[in-house]
Amino acid sequence: MNIQIINGPNLNLLGVREKSIYGDTGFETYLTELQKRYPGIVINYYQSNVEGEIINKLHEVGFNYDGIILNAGAYTHTSVAIADAIAGINTPVIEVHISNVYKREEFRHTSMLARNCKGVIAGFGLDSYRLAVESLLAK
Repeated sequence: MNIQIINGPNLNLLGVREKSIYGDTGFETYLTELQKRYPGIVINYYQSNVEGEIINKLHEVGFNYDGIILNAGAYTHTSVAIADAIAGINTPVIEVHISNVYKREEFRHTSMLARNCKGVIAGFGLDSYRLAVESLLAK
């Protein structure tokens, strides 16, 4: 099984930025733990702060991977283009958020992406990614 994790803008600063919201663990550290937990699954990681690069990655893996875990960051609430990219691929996409977006600012309560995703997981910290892997395993 091949899973692609895609993180969007500012998520390269995990472990450094807004620790009260996102925690103090960098994503690469968490990714190593996740890969050890699922040794039979190839888990690839990609991060970009650029909307078009996220779309390109979705196109690249969206026809031959078993699942995509996408934390599009703020693009979740603004990007019709990423929503269209998800709609145009075959691979199931799980939208994830580290924080509970419904406890935050009102604009974060609306996802442009969710309608094109298999599901949404939010508010479980970095463990949201593990829950997404589990959901993909359950197919």
